[in-house]
Amino acid sequence: MYDVIIIGGGHAGSEASLACARMQKKTLLITGNLNLIASMPCNPSIGGPAKGIVVREIDALGGEMAKNADETQIQMRLLNYSKGPAVRALRAQSDKLRYSQRMRNVLSSEEHLDIIESYVNQVIVEKNTVKGVILENGQTYLSKSVIITTGTYLNSKVLIGHTQKSLGPDQQKPSLGLSPQLKALGFSLMRLKTGTPPRVHSGSIDFTKTERHDGDQHIRHFEFYSSHAYSIKKQYPCYLTYTSPKTHQIIKENLNKSAMYSGVIEGIGPRYCPSIEDKLVRFQDKERHQIFLEPESENSSDIYIQGFSTSMPHEIQEEMVRSLPGLECAVITKYAYAIEYDAIDSRQLWPTLEAKNIENLYFAGQINGTSGYEEAASQGLIAGINAVLKLNNQPPLILKRNEAYIGVLIDDLVTKGTLEPYRLLTSRAEYRLLLRHDNADERLMHIGYGIGLVHREKYNKYLQKKKLVNDLKVLMSSYYIFPTIKSNQILATLSSSQLQDKQSFYNLLKRPEIEAKHLELFNTDVNYDKDIFEQVEIDIKYEGYINKAKKQVEKMMRQEHIKIDQSIDYKTINNLATEAKEKLDRIKPLTLGQAARISGVNPSDIAILNAYLKRNNQ
Repeated sequence: MYDVIIIGGGHAGSEASLACARMQKKTLLITGNLNLIASMPCNPSIGGPAKGIVVREIDALGGEMAKNADETQIQMRLLNYSKGPAVRALRAQSDKLRYSQRMRNVLSSEEHLDIIESYVNQVIVEKNTVKGVILENGQTYLSKSVIITTGTYLNSKVLIGHTQKSLGPDQQKPSLGLSPQLKALGFSLMRLKTGTPPRVHSGSIDFTKTERHDGDQHIRHFEFYSSHAYSIKKQYPCYLTYTSPKTHQIIKENLNKSAMYSGVIEGIGPRYCPSIEDKLVRFQDKERHQIFLEPESENSSDIYIQGFSTSMPHEIQEEMVRSLPGLECAVITKYAYAIEYDAIDSRQLWPTLEAKNIENLYFAGQINGTSGYEEAASQGLIAGINAVLKLNNQPPLILKRNEAYIGVLIDDLVTKGTLEPYRLLTSRAEYRLLLRHDNADERLMHIGYGIGLVHREKYNKYLQKKKLVNDLKVLMSSYYIFPTIKSNQILATLSSSQLQDKQSFYNLLKRPEIEAKHLELFNTDVNYDKDIFEQVEIDIKYEGYINKAKKQVEKMMRQEHIKIDQSIDYKTINNLATEAKEKLDRIKPLTLGQAARISGVNPSDIAILNAYLKRNNQ
């Protein structure tokens, strides 16, 4: 008997397995191919806008993705550094082979975790409670909880041109047994579609016709307080090229051969990561589209053509690829394909990611309608944590929208649902200035430590950082710059206006041209690390905006604190709109705040519901 069984060894399954095992529960991970644990069937990268912050949040909660990305990266870049702190995000070009290998080694060495290579045919359910799983060979494993993280393998089909095959990613066998059972159990399923671009041999590319993009010249990490070192000079470059008029002509002339436009594909593709043929149809005014050439591994000559996903036949793919500047003689090592798969309506889940109709059954990752490794990993972590907390009779972990991008992601899924592969964007977060790359530890590490996933040593480093940030703020508040000749000379070198009266460095830092590290020009005894200076600078420069966001959070939290009894019969509430009754009954919101975010529930409905709750002392 296991405490938790996880179905699927992708990014969600890996994080779920580690969370459960590290929280001292006897855990079983069942995956179809041990060599593809935490594999990267599509883009060989971790992070990026919003997603990079999610990786830091995973680390602050005690997950593994950040450390795995750091130790297997071949290029690091902090994106949007010249822009505001709310949109800055780290992105790693990953060695996709080492990434998977390292995660497999971490899982294999975990004390409370067993791993077997097999496919699950059925989940055992008795009296609306999960009891275990049955494998394809008929073998049974019993457990107290089950987490389904099947990714894009559920009843999956690979589509190229007019052909379709029952396959999962990387020519793997699909998972066929669970879809019919989930339907029988009352789950609403939908067909989604994603895809991957061709890979080409690096030796067949003329990089002189492209624009080189190198990694940052500073050591950067996803993991907080990491000591992992790497050589900046040995980072692998990426290259930028563009589609050409010939590319567009080839695609337009062959649209009817694409799986997407030939009627073969049933599923809905991702709006924010469309295929190249979809880009041309949707953005006909664009003369060209960016295409990035990215290395996949130190031990592979394959180059990933980012932004060139397609489901065209192989012979058309060759024409398309060779129409790109620099790729006129390119040799394709792996052809592109589209993949279609089943996903559930995530509104059938509680914010803990537990199913509403089957107790102790959890879902995480792309089966919930998301896209991306980072979104999957964060859901796996939260599902694993909540499965253990429930077994321990402890309160669940439900992150709020002002606490984490993970909170935004899960709330969007279980409250609004999705009709297409969901991608996390900075624009989805109302309080993104509070949800920054630099402060994920401040927001979440106390939670990770409290549930036992963050070790004491790391937590002490967080406490020390917190103290240093506070000490530096106090120093800046009390350290005054006087209008001396020397002080004004320093300000002149910084292109800053002269002082007429004394001013604290705290207030001086609010000038756009002044940086926190400039304190060292006035006080040579100051000695703080770069990350301490950066966080203090953000906190002070954006203090007004941050305080405004916090006031908005306080207003939002008043509704979040109003709990809703799950036994309410919404049909009996007078004056509530019919659509609101239907949506509220289906979603079963836990708070008035969540009810207000349901599509189709209007402010007038919330006012009526609030009055009803007050009358009934709820």
